[in-house]
Amino acid sequence: MISEWVVSILLLFGGTFILIGSLGLLKLPDFFMRLHGPTKATTLGMASILIAAMVFFANSETGLSVKEILITIFLLITAPISGYMLIKSAIHHKLKPKEGTKGLDNIEDD
Repeated sequence: MISEWVVSILLLFGGTFILIGSLGLLKLPDFFMRLHGPTKATTLGMASILIAAMVFFANSETGLSVKEILITIFLLITAPISGYMLIKSAIHHKLKPKEGTKGLDNIEDD
């Protein structure tokens, strides 16, 4: 009974963060700003959904599966790295940020 509540809360939490990350990708005006949606909020949302799957299957007949653990670790490692590589590529190709983008003074030259 308690595990069903935990799974439900984690699924709602994850779905909310995926929705927020997707809206950020859609609504933010700049490539540098848009990248925060998928790399931050959506990663947290997917991790929450995968943890909910782990809790659900740990309390079912099949027991804890290694698949969900490996997917979660892979997601949490690769999402920040891919975001970093996209930012470095945009800086290398001299993609112009929107006026008002903060943190431009922290960008290093290649």
